[in-house]
Amino acid sequence: MKAVLQRVKEAAVVANGMAARRIGRGLLVFLCVERGDTETEADYFARKIAAMRLFGDGEGRINLSLLDIGGAALVVSQFTLAALWRKGNRPSFSGAADAETGRRLYESFCERLRSRKVPVKTGVFGATMAVSLINDGPLTIWMDSADG
Repeated sequence: MKAVLQRVKEAAVVANGMAARRIGRGLLVFLCVERGDTETEADYFARKIAAMRLFGDGEGRINLSLLDIGGAALVVSQFTLAALWRKGNRPSFSGAADAETGRRLYESFCERLRSRKVPVKTGVFGATMAVSLINDGPLTIWMDSADG
């Protein structure tokens, strides 16, 4: 599993003509489910993201978590984070999970994040989406379950 976390002042996603799904202060999470991922990775990522201290405490230190600030998460599926790009000029996405597994673990991750009392908004799994955000920092974190 891979994720890119961006600390945001606000973020929104639109897909398939739906009304925009928006959050205020919080995290924009681009989530990629890879072949071989299980519920273990979904749970671990949800636990870490809910508790990771990525927000300022008013004294210039990054000391507060999403839970501490009452922030929300906007979770967008992004299989392209599994890109293999070293060979040739067209990236391969063969490392991404199949659509059924990807959807199941994406939804599981979102539910696990909600179960930790994080308000979650989502994009549309598998859709082409327009994502907008106002970065806060910027502060961007790369997570990869292969990194241990």
